[in-house]
Amino acid sequence: MIEQHINIPGADGAMNSFVVYPEEGGPHPVVLFYMDAPGMREELHDMARRIAAVGYYVVLPNLYYRRSRDFWLTERTEPLMALMFEHMNALSNAMVVSDTEALLRFVDAQPQADASRVGAVGYCMSGPFVMAAAAALPGRISSIASIHGANLVTDKDDSPHLMAPMIRCESYFACAQTDRWAPPAIVQTLQEALVAGGTPHRIEWYPDTEHGFVFPRREGIYHQAAAERHWERLFDLFRRTLQV
Repeated sequence: MIEQHINIPGADGAMNSFVVYPEEGGPHPVVLFYMDAPGMREELHDMARRIAAVGYYVVLPNLYYRRSRDFWLTERTEPLMALMFEHMNALSNAMVVSDTEALLRFVDAQPQADASRVGAVGYCMSGPFVMAAAAALPGRISSIASIHGANLVTDKDDSPHLMAPMIRCESYFACAQTDRWAPPAIVQTLQEALVAGGTPHRIEWYPDTEHGFVFPRREGIYHQAAAERHWERLFDLFRRTLQV
């Protein structure tokens, strides 16, 4: 495996990113991996490696680069949680679409990446971001997955569910049984929007899980069986849409 910590020119500066891909057999289809709110950390690097190990060129950008190059939630203390939410709330769908365009320019220039085949996965706060990217860049994004995505339905003009008619690629939504960020009523509204918009999609509930269940280091939350199912679903999605 080849691993690199690099700076990708973003809309508002250098977007520090983790890139990982197989040493042989390229060029490889691209997976854009959008982080969750706790920020860039080794746990996410390990997840990126797992995706790369089955044949993908994975790019994991620090979406907080405008505010911090190295923030991650080392402890769940009140001050650090408050700072995390400040970073998270400073992001917008439009910012991440602009960053996605920068990521695509980067992979377009990489000989080891097959940038004609691009998928995206977003965890927690980034569930809306993969939807925004797919809606804004329908000619570039071949599939998206939102894993216990947060704020998928809001009262704002850029609510992700309103983007459904513009999302033409296959979309997968993994939903935790208990999730204050995506309760059943929100998911029902999302599903109705996806159906009305004609978006190819699958919404799957994960029984006996809580928000964040896929993360191995989320003590008391991690659910191994459900996390492994999420990997199975994710790899199946990318196999069908990117390994053409």
